[in-house]
Amino acid sequence: QVQLVESGGGLVQAGGSLGLSCAASGSIFSINTMRWYRQAPGKQREWVAVITSGGSTTYVDSVKGRFTISRDNAQNTVYLQMNSLKPEDTAVYYCNADIQTTYGSRNYWGQGTQVTVSS
Repeated sequence: QVQLVESGGGLVQAGGSLGLSCAASGSIFSINTMRWYRQAPGKQREWVAVITSGGSTTYVDSVKGRFTISRDNAQNTVYLQMNSLKPEDTAVYYCNADIQTTYGSRNYWGQGTQVTVSS
């Protein structure tokens, strides 16, 4: 059984920084693309950042220049460093990954971690 566990959320003032981590565990053969999504109250979940197995990254326009996604393949972990945070960044942040196990490949979600940015 594969699990994704996020950590690092919390409350921060506007302009501050937070770092999120998401560790994958279980019978993992390989991890391909890893992503961060977020869902604000009353809004649909949106993707925030993507990193491929080769390290290529893509960001939604609203976070470009402020957020950085990275990964540690040896630790099966993806990170999201968030700087210059704004109140509109307040949301539950979820990690997502395409993971191959001995039973095949599928997409997995973490349980989410709350990020609250006060003005």
